[in-house]
Amino acid sequence: MSPETTAPRSLAEALRARDDASLSALLRSRPDLITPVPTDLTQLATRAGTRASVVRALERLDRFTLQTAEALAVAREPATYDELLGLLAGDDGDPAATAAFPHALATLREQALLWGADDRLRLVRTARELLAPSPQHPSPTGLGPTVGEATAGMSPGRIQEIVTAAGLATTHDSVSAVASLSALFSDRSRMSALLDEAPAEAVEVLSRLVWGPPYGQVTAEPAPHLRWLIARGLLLPTAPGTVVLPREVALHLRAGRAHRVTQPVAPAVEAATVHGPGAVDTAAAGQAYTTLATVEELLKDWHEGGPPVLRAGGLSVRDLKRTAVALDVPEPVAAFWVELAYAAGLVASDGEADERYAATPAYDTWLELPAAERWARLASAWLAATRTAGLVGGRDAKDRTLSALGPGLDRSSAPEVRHRVLTLLAGLPEGASPDADSLLARLHWERPSRAVRPAPDDLRARLARWTLSEAELLGVTGRGALSAQGRALLGLPAPAGATATEPSGPGDKLPAHHKRRAVPPVTAPPPHSPAEQAAATARAVALLAPLLPEPLDHVLLQADLTAVAPGPLERPLADTLGVLADVESKGGATVYRFTPASVRRSLDAGRSASDLHAFLAAHSRTPVPQPLAYLIDDMARRHGHLRIGAASAYVRCDDEAVLNEILADKRSQEFGLRRIAPTVLVAQADPTTLLAGLRTMGFAPAAESAEGDVLISRAHAHRTPPRQAPEPVPDGPPVPDATLLGAAIRAIRAGDLASTAPRKEDPAAGRPGDGTLPRTSSAETLATMQAAVMTGEAVWIGYVNAEGAASQRVIAPIRVEGGFVTAYDHTADEVRTYPLHRVTGVAELAEDQS
Repeated sequence: MSPETTAPRSLAEALRARDDASLSALLRSRPDLITPVPTDLTQLATRAGTRASVVRALERLDRFTLQTAEALAVAREPATYDELLGLLAGDDGDPAATAAFPHALATLREQALLWGADDRLRLVRTARELLAPSPQHPSPTGLGPTVGEATAGMSPGRIQEIVTAAGLATTHDSVSAVASLSALFSDRSRMSALLDEAPAEAVEVLSRLVWGPPYGQVTAEPAPHLRWLIARGLLLPTAPGTVVLPREVALHLRAGRAHRVTQPVAPAVEAATVHGPGAVDTAAAGQAYTTLATVEELLKDWHEGGPPVLRAGGLSVRDLKRTAVALDVPEPVAAFWVELAYAAGLVASDGEADERYAATPAYDTWLELPAAERWARLASAWLAATRTAGLVGGRDAKDRTLSALGPGLDRSSAPEVRHRVLTLLAGLPEGASPDADSLLARLHWERPSRAVRPAPDDLRARLARWTLSEAELLGVTGRGALSAQGRALLGLPAPAGATATEPSGPGDKLPAHHKRRAVPPVTAPPPHSPAEQAAATARAVALLAPLLPEPLDHVLLQADLTAVAPGPLERPLADTLGVLADVESKGGATVYRFTPASVRRSLDAGRSASDLHAFLAAHSRTPVPQPLAYLIDDMARRHGHLRIGAASAYVRCDDEAVLNEILADKRSQEFGLRRIAPTVLVAQADPTTLLAGLRTMGFAPAAESAEGDVLISRAHAHRTPPRQAPEPVPDGPPVPDATLLGAAIRAIRAGDLASTAPRKEDPAAGRPGDGTLPRTSSAETLATMQAAVMTGEAVWIGYVNAEGAASQRVIAPIRVEGGFVTAYDHTADEVRTYPLHRVTGVAELAEDQS
């Protein structure tokens, strides 16, 4: 029989029969198998059967493929194609299961979880063990043991009694008796006739056990209906007081199904509401602008050094609350903005002795970018980040609180869940927002929770919910629907056209025929290469830029000492106005309020009254109100009238009456003031304390340098040293590219050739394929090598490297000279040179392999 028609006897042989395309598909779906590259196909098969690798593979199966694997785990081994299909489709031949079965079977075979021809299907043994819920209940589908397994320890006489009670002829041995009983229970017509004779109470007992667990308790003196079942083997004893429903009986009662409900078709993601695409994009753009403003406000609040870093890392609960108050958002939302800035590399710890969080130098570069590019930078960082802000405030495995910017927030599956959620949104009618429950049901079908690695909760569902809320905050979605810029950022193609009837107003309910539409298959993978990512980002920027409001160069001054900015302001205007006035309220328009303290702050920064008047006149669309002009003039007139320096401190003023007023005020006693000249007071307090104290008393002093000049007070920006953004924690090895796959397959096949190629029988060389290195004398080795050079044939050698590691290789010698052999090494797939003294021996390959 030729190798092509011989059924594989192991997974390694099944892999050996695959072509390169099939091996590439396996390594692409299970990248952990080539980390590192296996030496041959036997090692690849061994690695594919390890517990850790099989766990990862099972966790990535969809619901129906997993049900197919579970059915194969309870089928007889090896199973046939029709037997396995019957366990999934049942006696009535469920058409949906029948249609989906070939794809599920192909997926299991492609991922090397199943091997063998259609008439001899075998599940990898590790997968069979992992799919068992527990050692006590080894069936993943609630089925009990077979009749043969349940009667393994039963006496021959008892088996014959059961056969007789079931209406079968007695046999001469237990094996044939068990086979006869199994055939009865597997025959639908004869089994139905037997159950027609059963008491009603007995049928009720069977119905309670049929879907599992299949075990029940009986007393020493069971009721008559239980004795009827036990006597005919419909319930078999497994231990004193315990009986089990045999697998064949359960399958008859289940109409041949291994599962109560099979799910061959993915549940549809339903649309909840639909909006016009333009309204969605505009709403998302508004949120994108809010994102930029919030991140800037956060880092402006940390401009001179943010909150301290906890000893264990991260923000304290108190500092997170303060940040939430400053941003006017709830604490979970504040944690999201802080983590977003951290993921984008805009904030980090400064690394100093008194370690604090601060903006990085990258923040200054980011501020100079156009608004759309700044948003794309943040959104891209969010998509790829494994840090999960939703976990902040929770507890880790050691019952420690998880803090923002602290350790323990990485979840490697977060990027994949985000991309999948947004891809499902892209499959809805354009402008439609999803029904959250149907979205979670779809995600659960695609990656059902498994007992192979139990988790305390459904992290995938929580990640999906966080993705929906975070995408809305960030502006990737608008009104719950995926925006055009969000679609572009994912690298998904633009929709061919609107597929939903647009309502007359936002938030209209979808018609029934829209709400039940299945999501079309949107399977575009996320962009992997830098070029693909750059192209996706450029598309998103181009779509978002026209939707963002243009920065304004003016404000509207009002008589109540306020200024209204009807939109975003140009950066120089916003920075100057932020010093001259305090932000009173934010929203579609920002309201600034001028106060004596804010005007003094601007004067402290080096502005004069004339500078402020000119600034307001140039940037106000309304006349400068008289009260505001008076406020500026009054503060400027008083500003610097008093001078404070170091004596430890002194107060200098040309107006003696002002100094008299200070000395007469009881509140000045704490500073230890005394007059040393008509226009000079000295104090025991330091200049900073004295400056703040006199301002509290209602004066407007200015700090003075040693040269007598007024000190200009500006906020000094605190920056960390250059920092890299946190690297995402990968969810296993990355998917290999085509170049790596090609090289890995060549290396595996070459190594397999070296380990499996048949050799000519030679007592000195060891038996073919037994793993023994060939042993020949130096003269024989040299002669065989020289002969191979002349004939161009490949030979099998044993080789020991400089570290003492022995290996077998298949080489084609090219040249032998100077104690070295230069040859093409089939194992390494390259030309190499070997010292002859390290070759243990050489043997010719069999003629059909040479």
